[in-house]
Amino acid sequence: MLAEAHLSAIVQSSDDAIISMQLDGTVISWNPAATIIFGWAEDEMIGQSIRRIIPPDREGEENDILARIARGERVRSFETIRMRKDGTVLEVSLTVSPILAPDGQIIGASKIARDVTDRHRVEAARDESELKFRMLADNISQLAWIAEPDGGLIWYNRRWYDYTGTTFQQMKGWGWTAVHHPDHVERVREHFSTCIGLGKTWEDTFPLRGANGQFRWFLSRAKPIHDNNGDIVNWFGTNTDVTEMLEKEEQIRVLLMEVNHRSKNMLSVVQALARRSGAADGTFLERFENRLASLSANQDLLVKRGWATIPIADLVDAQLAILGRESRSFVKTCGADFDLSPRSAEIIGMALHELATNALKYGALSQLGGEVWLSWERTDNDRLWIEWRETGGPAVDSVPEGSGFGTTLIRHIPMRSLKADVSLNYEPSGLVWRLECDGAIARSLSS
Repeated sequence: MLAEAHLSAIVQSSDDAIISMQLDGTVISWNPAATIIFGWAEDEMIGQSIRRIIPPDREGEENDILARIARGERVRSFETIRMRKDGTVLEVSLTVSPILAPDGQIIGASKIARDVTDRHRVEAARDESELKFRMLADNISQLAWIAEPDGGLIWYNRRWYDYTGTTFQQMKGWGWTAVHHPDHVERVREHFSTCIGLGKTWEDTFPLRGANGQFRWFLSRAKPIHDNNGDIVNWFGTNTDVTEMLEKEEQIRVLLMEVNHRSKNMLSVVQALARRSGAADGTFLERFENRLASLSANQDLLVKRGWATIPIADLVDAQLAILGRESRSFVKTCGADFDLSPRSAEIIGMALHELATNALKYGALSQLGGEVWLSWERTDNDRLWIEWRETGGPAVDSVPEGSGFGTTLIRHIPMRSLKADVSLNYEPSGLVWRLECDGAIARSLSS
């Protein structure tokens, strides 16, 4: 009797609906929790069919449950929809077991129902939140990732995998070092470890290898995520591709250096023009003003074209305009039509400007009788070559020592940017400069 009373107390005080019924679905017992969950009182359900709480579209489901019970089977943690007295539906988790008579015969079923509506609501909200997070994380332009408090990475967004061509198994923990440039990886690892240890925001710039094997530069940041106690539970980081920005910055830096260099050269050119004009007749002022005008005409041509595709012949004329009409007449040019991209025209134009300036100050055009032969050609295998050859100038008996920004413009920038073969030879008869590069690069190189 004590055991029965104890069992009855458990049933009556349970938060789950505990219902017993006959094999045809007639309710035999109905505990208080069943009333709370479904809204039907005990006296309203005893002797009535359990199908009163089953939506019409779930009748087949109940038939299957009763058939399984009749075969002695149990139904465990079956989640479905049931109906309250007011007609509203709720989500429940069911466990159904056979009730056996003393002789072992199955005489009914015991059903335990737990309201899981709130749990499903929480799960749905969580799933929606996760979906929104993934939509955001996988569609932002940055590579994104999450790390544990010790810095080991546990999640990457889709863009990371798309860019690197890796898998999570390859990248988890500290596996990300595999896609870092060997010249930077130790520095990056050390700086990241230091920030992790100090618990402060990390920021760095370094190259990452893409799936195509090429490296691109990324600005990377990671911030610590704290719990309510102030402890770091995760790190959230992003990598932003800044390759084009860095290239633009480098271009601006070189252009600023070129502006500075050209301004100094301009003074020297003006001085040379003044000296040459002063040696002439009384028309000095007119001739001097015309030569200064030719300097500005060079800039006007480039501005008017807006740095669209530029024919190499037009580029040559614009750059050689700094020489003035008299000196320009001693420069012989020839070559086939060839269109340069704006960036290629900028690089080759700076080199030609430097060569012309030097020729006027120190080379073949600095004295009477000197000449320059400037020629260019596109070969059958689409190679572009350009040659600047000086003759009749001051004797060249030694190679100048050292190299300044002028050498960078003539040699190093074309070699790096155009992937060109560049030679600068000081032959006895005068300076000879040659450039050879892939024609496709010269036509398509972007800024």
